[in-house]
Amino acid sequence: MITDNKEKNEFMKYSGKALSFLILCLSFGLSSAQQVPMYSQYIMNGFLINPSLTGRDGASTVNLTVREQWLGVKGGPSTYAASFQTALQQNGAFGKSRGHRKVSRPSKAGRVGIGGYLFNDNNGIVRRTGIQTNYGYHIPMGKNLRGSRDQLSFGLSLVGYQFVIRTDQLTNSYDDDPYLSSYDKSVFITDFNFGTSYTTSKYYFGFSMTNMLRGSLVLGNSSDNRMEELGHYFLTGGFNIPLSRDWSIKPSAFIKSSDMLLNSLQLDLTGRVFYKEDYWAGLSYRTNDAIILMMGLRYEKFYFGYAFDFTLTDMRSNSLGTLELTMAYKFGDNAGRYRWLNSF
Repeated sequence: MITDNKEKNEFMKYSGKALSFLILCLSFGLSSAQQVPMYSQYIMNGFLINPSLTGRDGASTVNLTVREQWLGVKGGPSTYAASFQTALQQNGAFGKSRGHRKVSRPSKAGRVGIGGYLFNDNNGIVRRTGIQTNYGYHIPMGKNLRGSRDQLSFGLSLVGYQFVIRTDQLTNSYDDDPYLSSYDKSVFITDFNFGTSYTTSKYYFGFSMTNMLRGSLVLGNSSDNRMEELGHYFLTGGFNIPLSRDWSIKPSAFIKSSDMLLNSLQLDLTGRVFYKEDYWAGLSYRTNDAIILMMGLRYEKFYFGYAFDFTLTDMRSNSLGTLELTMAYKFGDNAGRYRWLNSF
């Protein structure tokens, strides 16, 4: 009886925190669509948007993501990504022999995560194809009630990509357009991204920014025109609310903005229900854009995710919606130590 009351009190406490968190996020609900790659299942591969999440769960992960936006519309946006991440020295300790006795001490190298991904993002006549490498550093912040370490993480990524304007996709001549006529149709841009996050078994939050140099490092700019890329800012957060031994609810939010600030603000509000951490289903609302149905499952070391965006804009009269598929394979002995991290 005491245990039941304790679980009930904890559930009410975290439910109140989650409600306050969602109300706070709704206050930022002004939005307009951003011209950047979007991931409805960003939680399954968070290091795509925040490099500080690289290697945080102690496992090695291979992930594939395919997103086809506005099905039925020729030339609709599409994104393809293949990624890998791992934690260095996953055993987290090294031994030093002193006579016949072997002494083990924590290894700082065990706090380091590295990874990277290849991507191809198409949006109208613009295509970005490139590679990003990530470095994450994780600092243990004590132990919580479940014995899992809380983590404060920082990350930095180096990204290089080819920026292409595909004029062959235009149906009309562009000779009289001063911008398309004078700018190079293909250049290579190098930039940096930064992120930080704090994760526990009960909640997490993170902040990241992209294009810190605003695309100023350009190769192949023979026309010597000034090239600029917008910087983007991402704020994520969520809670883990246990309902019983097998069931839990995990509300989360994803706020996106750019240098245009309020004119580019967009919010994803998501709620997912988990059964034994192996099966999940959820619903998400992206302000002024879509309602998203998502589901997934875990089979041994494989994770599968499916999401379908039901468009709310005028595009719905021409499009069937947006499809996103994600598959991940996790391996490494330490993944079980932080199993609660796998489902955030």
